[in-house]
Amino acid sequence: MGLDDDAREYHRQSPPGKIEISTTKPTNTQRDLSLAYSPGVAAPCLDIAEDSNEAYNYTAKGNLVGVVSNGSAVLGLGNIGAQASKPVMEGKGVLFKRFADIDVFDIELDRADPDEIIECVSAMEPTFGGINLEDIKAPECFEIEERLREQMSIPVFHDDQHGTAIISGAALLNAAEIVEKDLSELDIVFSGAGASAIATARFYVSLGAKRENITMCDSSGIITVDRSDEVNEFKREFAADRPNGDLADAMEDADVFVGLSVADIVSQEMVRSMADNPVIFAMANPDPEITYEAAKDARDDTVIMATGRSDYPNQVNNVLGFPFIFRGALDVRATEINEEMKVAAADALAELARQDVPDAVVKAYGDQPLQFGSEYIIPKPLDPRVLFEVAPAVAQAAMTSGAARKDIDVTDYEERLEARLGKSREMMRVVLNKAKSNPKRVALAEGTDEKMIRAAYQIQEQGIAEPILLGDADTIRATAADLGLEFDTTIVDPAGEDHEQYGDRLHELRRRKGITRSEAGELIRRDSNYFGSVMVEQGDADALLTGLTHHYPSALRPPLQVIGTAEDADYAAGVYMLTFKNRVIFAADTTVNLDPTADVLAEVTKHTASLARRFNVEPRAAMLSYSNFGSVENEGTRKPRNAVDMLHDDPEVDFPVDGEMQADTAVVEDILEGTYDFTELDEPANVLIFPNLEAGNIGYKLLQRLGGAEAIGPMLVGMDKPVHVLQRGDEVKDIVNLAGVAVVDAQEE
Repeated sequence: MGLDDDAREYHRQSPPGKIEISTTKPTNTQRDLSLAYSPGVAAPCLDIAEDSNEAYNYTAKGNLVGVVSNGSAVLGLGNIGAQASKPVMEGKGVLFKRFADIDVFDIELDRADPDEIIECVSAMEPTFGGINLEDIKAPECFEIEERLREQMSIPVFHDDQHGTAIISGAALLNAAEIVEKDLSELDIVFSGAGASAIATARFYVSLGAKRENITMCDSSGIITVDRSDEVNEFKREFAADRPNGDLADAMEDADVFVGLSVADIVSQEMVRSMADNPVIFAMANPDPEITYEAAKDARDDTVIMATGRSDYPNQVNNVLGFPFIFRGALDVRATEINEEMKVAAADALAELARQDVPDAVVKAYGDQPLQFGSEYIIPKPLDPRVLFEVAPAVAQAAMTSGAARKDIDVTDYEERLEARLGKSREMMRVVLNKAKSNPKRVALAEGTDEKMIRAAYQIQEQGIAEPILLGDADTIRATAADLGLEFDTTIVDPAGEDHEQYGDRLHELRRRKGITRSEAGELIRRDSNYFGSVMVEQGDADALLTGLTHHYPSALRPPLQVIGTAEDADYAAGVYMLTFKNRVIFAADTTVNLDPTADVLAEVTKHTASLARRFNVEPRAAMLSYSNFGSVENEGTRKPRNAVDMLHDDPEVDFPVDGEMQADTAVVEDILEGTYDFTELDEPANVLIFPNLEAGNIGYKLLQRLGGAEAIGPMLVGMDKPVHVLQRGDEVKDIVNLAGVAVVDAQEE
């Protein structure tokens, strides 16, 4: 099937459409229903009647946006009417929810008269926290937005006007920097004079462009002060004091071309007539005013090209704007989305494009290189960091400009935004904040690896730790330069410097294990795992990360031989933190102990409980088995049962632990409170101790892949000094996260 048929099938699959309403409170009992509706609902109703602001506390208003359209100017389809526009408006709701966790009601109005639309929308103000106008034709859209902004005390935003303006504005800021031209001196030509073009031209002026340097063309040519044909009041705002002419005349010697018109209207000759290093934003959809290849091939100098297409670099996509702008506006209960908030959004997007790009984003776009430059001037829509950059910037601008009715702490706000994207981000924020309070030295064993270098850059930039890259200094610096990373970090080359004392120490530790002095020296020079282990053991670094390019057992062996387990520990273990929407589970042992005894299980439980507390989680531990409290009697079921007895007899254990029990018994409250109400656990377990490595490894991977859990780890517990062994193929974010865990470990040391 082609794309059209695929889309039809996608939309009509049961249930039809793309959105649904779900409840956010329990509705399982008669009491739940009496609280949700009659008679309990009367209490919040009366409170709202007394103070209308209570609607934000008692209802979903503060996170609800109305997407409103009459279908008169649907992108690429034209005036198809209100009913036919509904799939587009539902799609808009999907984007709001997916990227910013904002709920949407789509409202399709079968009205053409602006007065009627304004009356309908303004009457819905009690329902919504904001209004997103969509696909309403010009010039009516200008009047509708302007009058609604005057009448309503909630944000009203016409995305067709301002979305493209903001996103392309961010791209323009970066393009001007790359070609080393001042924004105020740019000669800018627009092809198209509709709502989007006029709003974009206005916004470029807000960013610093000069109105007199903007030339706007419509289908009749350059809009000049002398044009004799009918030019509406909105076009006349950009009427130029210059001779009449066509688009080709306008583009001669121009620095920037902004296309919001129709396909194939620009030729290569027109591109060649532009000034040096031109900027071309050909944003007509689905086909641009000139193709990417044609624009690039037209000249030998730098041509910075952006389109509205996802299959070329620099896609100007409105999804980079509206979800995050509304997120920031809603969270400070803004009365409007003003110019200061729009400029703040563009500035934040421009700044984000200059930062290192996460691996997950690179993979989502086919592993193509994403590095600030002419082929990457705006972030990608699937970059999760957009939420954390744009929404706080918009919220701050709303507070500064006086549009906010609620003040927030922006630092705390960023943490709350993390939680919206998943429990794992929220949990890691706890640890990373602890790490930043007192950064430690973290040695990165595979220091020449690109991921390690990128991780070191992020670790240092965020103030999480003081990274030490182990490896050849020239290679590391060259790779960092190729990646566009400018940072000064500590580099230690095991092979290039005299580290005789490390060889002596390794020999001292391993001489009765068959290691000669010369062998010890050779291991130090050629194996950064041994080098990093001795470095940490000697106190020259506070923690070690390794394993990115090694099998787990071979990466774990050197730190176990050199650093060993803690004084109060005989065993190390691997733990994964698994995060679900509303639950966190620590699973052990998943990577180290093949067939643990009861002693090992007891010790691993204590280590894992301590780890949970580093994440501000109070542990409740369950020893897992296929048996429930003696229902099966054999050596395998006795092992976890004996471990529980040991822990109950240990005066240092100050957390609830019980078992042996089946996995569902451990995590389902009804089973614990019903069938097994005698258990030590008064709530479902959040520390799961598996009976052996096989079960642990299988269990956490099933939870991750089928249960939808996000996994952080493996985190190594029980070591004398902080050491964490990465999994081969881990992403940069995994390295950064484990560095944060290692720093918190070192702080406790």
